[in-house]
Amino acid sequence: MLVDGRREAGTDVPRLVAAAQAGDAAALERLLGAHLTLVHHLIARAVGPGEADDLTQETMLRAVRGLAGLREPERFRSWLVAIAYRRVQEHGRRRVLELPHRLEALDVPDPGTDFADRSVAELALSAQRRELVRATAWLDQADRQLLALWWQEVLGDLDRAELAAALGVEPSHAAVRLKRMKAQLDLVRSLVRALDAEPRCAGLERAAAGWDGRPGSVWRKRLARHLRECAECGGRAAGMVPPERLLPGLGVLLVPDRLADGLGAALRKGVPAAGRSTAGRVTAWTAAGAATVATAVLLAVVPWSGPDSPAPHPPAPGATAPAAPSPAAPPSPSAVASPSASPSATAARSAEAAPPAAFPGVAVADLYVAPDGSDDADGSLAHPFASLARAAAVVRPGQTIALRGGTYRLAAPVGIGTTGTGTQRITLSAYRDEHPVLDASALPASAWAVTQTGGFWTVQGLELRGAAGHGWVCSGCRSTVFQRVAFHGNGRSGLLLRDAGTSGNAVLDSDFYDNRDAAGTAGIGLGLTFGSGGGNVVRGNRLHDNATDGLDLGGFTSPVTVDSNWSYRNGNGFTLGGGDGRTAVAHLVVNNAAWDNSGLGFNDEGNPGALRLAGNSAFRNALFGFYLPDAAAELSADAALGNGRDVQRGPDSRSTGNSWDAPAADLFASTDPSTAEAARPADGGLPPTAFLRPRTAAGATMTEQHGS
Repeated sequence: MLVDGRREAGTDVPRLVAAAQAGDAAALERLLGAHLTLVHHLIARAVGPGEADDLTQETMLRAVRGLAGLREPERFRSWLVAIAYRRVQEHGRRRVLELPHRLEALDVPDPGTDFADRSVAELALSAQRRELVRATAWLDQADRQLLALWWQEVLGDLDRAELAAALGVEPSHAAVRLKRMKAQLDLVRSLVRALDAEPRCAGLERAAAGWDGRPGSVWRKRLARHLRECAECGGRAAGMVPPERLLPGLGVLLVPDRLADGLGAALRKGVPAAGRSTAGRVTAWTAAGAATVATAVLLAVVPWSGPDSPAPHPPAPGATAPAAPSPAAPPSPSAVASPSASPSATAARSAEAAPPAAFPGVAVADLYVAPDGSDDADGSLAHPFASLARAAAVVRPGQTIALRGGTYRLAAPVGIGTTGTGTQRITLSAYRDEHPVLDASALPASAWAVTQTGGFWTVQGLELRGAAGHGWVCSGCRSTVFQRVAFHGNGRSGLLLRDAGTSGNAVLDSDFYDNRDAAGTAGIGLGLTFGSGGGNVVRGNRLHDNATDGLDLGGFTSPVTVDSNWSYRNGNGFTLGGGDGRTAVAHLVVNNAAWDNSGLGFNDEGNPGALRLAGNSAFRNALFGFYLPDAAAELSADAALGNGRDVQRGPDSRSTGNSWDAPAADLFASTDPSTAEAARPADGGLPPTAFLRPRTAAGATMTEQHGS
């Protein structure tokens, strides 16, 4: 676990500061020990492990000398981080770092694990971590320094106010700078991919003529112009995992014992505590204290480790690069326990899961489809069509299509273009208690299994699986209802509602799970993305074991109501983005639960809008329960327990009646999710469960609250 000043010293920090200012050597030792890893972590990410030790010691000694002038002891962490950040800036101004020819991320396999047992998903994430590390070499120094601060925020070591204080700006200005840095990071990650491509784009080869293989701002700008103009290179960003998911897994190192010993020796030489008289000097740095501050921590692998580290890209023709010695191996990643289930365990769960339940469908229809039918038939119950595509082509407003039970193996993508009306809706449904399955596994990854543009439909009782690309895409759909469906095992998404005019739709009582691409690095359960339109509702759904997000609202510029859903074992549970990250969108998020996600439970994804989150629960998410540093969010009656960190909220947010506002000893009736993850009852609703049922007024009811 990270050694964090808040966790180690807790609410004692102001008291320890006051005692250290009065000359208490033990208090100073505990104060510095609790914050040493935080400072080293930040500096090492900004300047590299080789130079971090000296700068860390300088930072801590400057803090000792200046402690007497700190008038607000509760601001000690922010003050200390600001000192560290200034040391990094001074170091950069004093020495212009020459970026090396060759770069490498530390990615050492666990020696206790058979390589054959490592999941494809984890291997792909490791590859993207290496890409990310190499991409940072293309960032300007200021952006690398800001990335180091943001990294600390993602891991929960800093909050947004502390990050802003280190920059010397208001939190709102810090948010703007972070967005610019993240946009630049996305650009250079795409650049790394484009340069790595084999064969490399001919236009990029021409643009890179004369380049010696060294990352730099001049070549970044020149090559970025090509990326913006080239569809092939610009598309390299597809499938990139958000950096928030990659940052925590970049190797494990120790804060060096020599750093603690060196700092202790410097203090023993007589540095006055808080700049006061020699009576207040620290006279001992105990072995126990040194051991505490040498606790294992996650340490970023910075994009330079000396002049001979491995290169990100092959050099231009005619250029040569020096040979690289083998780097020293870091301690095994197995030394740090994973906060969530392994991808292989998740895959095993999905493989063993019972098939989706069949719910009652329509008893009478206008058109019938059966796996043993014929598209040359008349579509009657006695002579059904063989394909959904044929039925969708002939259906008219007010009619019903019934799919008989069995598996429909799609040989080509299905298009649904006919539109119903407010008084003549079109229904696509399972027949009676039969279970129809659309299997899209034969389609290429570039195809969307089903593309719907027609509105005023009701789609119910279907299973869709196996698409290498998107499962079901509803483009500009109006007043369409999806209920009691199971979309799973698809590559890019289970169900995606997108584009302008997406309005008045409802996704109800459905399951979206195990959607992930072949690399295991991308795939969402349900998304309303890259579009607009009011009146959309997501209620009573379960979203689980998806590669990135359970629910993704990124790029959707109109408010969505998210009511009574459960999202678990995804990358992130609920991603509540808005527009391009700058457009403010006020989604309504009520009575939802997020648990056991490997990243974030509830995530604003840079959306500055007035999100309203009421009566939600976040449990055992690896990074944050509620990560809302940018939103002007209103949080009320929400509950968080057992997350990496329960809440991170921005300066414009409001918090009332939440579990962190008035901590309770016993929040939930049960923390066993087995009943919540069981089969749905016959009516298709959420299964009854005591899991996360609140004992106080805060938290999700774990029942579906229609009309919330």
